[in-house]
Amino acid sequence: MTRAADAGPGPEDELVFLPLGGSNEIGMNFNLYGYGPEHARQWIVVDLGVTFGDLTTPGVEIILPDPTFIEGHAKDILGIVLTHAHEDHIGAAPWLWSRLRAPLYATPFTAFLLREKLREAGILDEVSITEVPLGGRISLGPFQIDLITLTHSIPEPNGLAIRTPLGVVLHTGDWKIDPDPLTGATTDEEAIRRLGDEGVLAMVCDSTNVFVDGEAGSEAEVREVLSDLIGGLKGGVAAACFASNVARMDTVIRAAEAAGRRVCLVGRSMIRMSQAARSVGLLAGTGPFLEESEARGLAKSQVLYLCTGSQGEPRAALSRIAEGSHPHVKLGAGDACIFSSRVIPGNEAAIRNLQDKLADRGVRLYTDRDHPGLHVSGHPCRDELARMYQWARPKIAVPTHGERRHLLEHAAFAKDLQVAETVAPRNGDMVRLAPGPAAIIDETPAGRLYVDAGVVTPENGEAFRERRHAASNGLLGVSLAVDGRGRLAAPPRVRSVGLPAADDRALSLVVAELEDVAAHAFHALDGYDREDDAAIEAALARALKKAAFRLWKRRPVVEAIVLRL
Repeated sequence: MTRAADAGPGPEDELVFLPLGGSNEIGMNFNLYGYGPEHARQWIVVDLGVTFGDLTTPGVEIILPDPTFIEGHAKDILGIVLTHAHEDHIGAAPWLWSRLRAPLYATPFTAFLLREKLREAGILDEVSITEVPLGGRISLGPFQIDLITLTHSIPEPNGLAIRTPLGVVLHTGDWKIDPDPLTGATTDEEAIRRLGDEGVLAMVCDSTNVFVDGEAGSEAEVREVLSDLIGGLKGGVAAACFASNVARMDTVIRAAEAAGRRVCLVGRSMIRMSQAARSVGLLAGTGPFLEESEARGLAKSQVLYLCTGSQGEPRAALSRIAEGSHPHVKLGAGDACIFSSRVIPGNEAAIRNLQDKLADRGVRLYTDRDHPGLHVSGHPCRDELARMYQWARPKIAVPTHGERRHLLEHAAFAKDLQVAETVAPRNGDMVRLAPGPAAIIDETPAGRLYVDAGVVTPENGEAFRERRHAASNGLLGVSLAVDGRGRLAAPPRVRSVGLPAADDRALSLVVAELEDVAAHAFHALDGYDREDDAAIEAALARALKKAAFRLWKRRPVVEAIVLRL
């Protein structure tokens, strides 16, 4: 039986917060709230996001939070509430929903993009999606959730006022305080102040910019800078921004049209985001977009290309333009490319490589480093955090959405702001918010899953471990043929992949030495082991790894194949 949010708490009831993603990292947000006695808690999930692979995860582009703990309580999940439509908040839904199978709740813009993702995954017909109006309410057992309008770098960002019999939690999601966001309403300060008057037990809050003084800045300021810049450019122009930042898209489009240019969207996510924006009445009054083939037939001075790929993603539109491999868009001497986005940590090398390729083609680059004002953050700086704490006045501060240093700095900052209690959990730390003092009371499994060639695998799965090992240490393949009397039918053959040699001759000499090592390892086996292919393969692997370490100080992956004649 469920207890309504306005009913009194039972004697064993607890309110707990459990992050399984997004605490000790930026991205992959996956947060749980549980209510009830320890043996019979009911749960809501807030956000279900991804993060992305990098050079340390070869072959893996998408990384998911591990839902093992809550999957074991799937029957007790009352709903999954999505705060906004960024990938690090909704991107895991197509991959993990089937393991949770709970109804989804989202505002219209987020719901549009969510449906597209689930349709691509082939599961849209299985999923219950409830579209919640801005400022709406969701009632889920002991949780009554009011959506609070905030500002961020995407339409319809929501904070959640989560009311329970043991107190009210303000879950901010991602936010900033933008007095002129250009798309959507401003932050609902009055709603947060009313919540503070009611009494906020805990605030679970974004920590991304806790080290940055001042304020993040307004989209209106970026519009002025971009409008002036685009209006003065000649030749071909490309602009790169995050597709999800519809306000930035709107600014670029209007600046281009004011300069007499038509806009061509380049990149699938840019096109999809524009469709989502139009579905909720955004981008109103802008002209129809050019198809890529249409734009190619116009003079460069008549077109602005609005592109995906500001982070140097190798398959994105801007990377193909930089490489000269895009079928329709060509940029060169006399053209310009504007980067209206921040550098996400970890993408520095990819972005630098992209920009070098564009510069090598004669394209002039405009970035926030050399042309201030081309980008503002979507997350709160210290002055904005201080204002939010002043409005909400929580008893407990629970920093989230940050690396470890962000969370600890946020906790210290909250103490300076006279917040009575602070807890900075890691992923997997279960925090009891009530009754009693806030405390970490349990540690649950929390990890990562990799989407590898479309297959969800454990973070340390055998295939990925071998790939990463081979990427660092190389690979040796050895094959040999054994006749019916247990003798070598031909000398072993060795092939080296990814191991160094000064030239082909040197490599041939090393391979010949390894082939001798393999033959010696085989001859050292007794007659019984020569009948066992597994024993032969193990002996060859040991011998070649030992020889490789002597030659290269590396331990390559060794693949041995035994042929029986």
